[in-house]
Amino acid sequence: MNDNETDILLMTRIAAGDSAAARMLVLKWQKPLINFFYRSLNNVHSAEDLAQQTFVKILQSAGKYTPTASFSSYLFHIAHNVLVSDFRKRSRRHAEVTDPAELPAVADETDPINQNELKKSFSEAVQKLPENHRTAILLFCQQELSYAEIAEAMGASVPNVKNWVHRARQALKQSLAGFLEH
Repeated sequence: MNDNETDILLMTRIAAGDSAAARMLVLKWQKPLINFFYRSLNNVHSAEDLAQQTFVKILQSAGKYTPTASFSSYLFHIAHNVLVSDFRKRSRRHAEVTDPAELPAVADETDPINQNELKKSFSEAVQKLPENHRTAILLFCQQELSYAEIAEAMGASVPNVKNWVHRARQALKQSLAGFLEH
């Protein structure tokens, strides 16, 4: 049984009221969802909150779930909608200040200052991307979804997704040009 079939089976069991299946699905997808939201928000607590909101929506709609595409497409479609909704809410109120201490530790200790600068520059560059470009590049690189899966998740065409990923790569490359030369 492949991962997608396992996820579909879990959703079927969740629809039947199996709380163990719900825990299994959350454990399997929790980290990828939090990472997806973190890359967009640069705030661990907000990323965890949005992941939780996404799981609530998925678990509540388990009875209506019909596997027309891969489960990951379905999951990230809902996550994308939660993220867009959150961006709209945030645009109506003052931005939160993010504590730099929340950023994950750098694994490479050979030049921790340069690595921290790179991480900070990368996060800032990702934040500056238009929302569609940011979501597309994160789903493509971080979650390793195909263009078709991203198109499904974002409710867009495959050519649009390819364009967004290409433009996001160009923008990130330009923003990080100083680091890429070293």
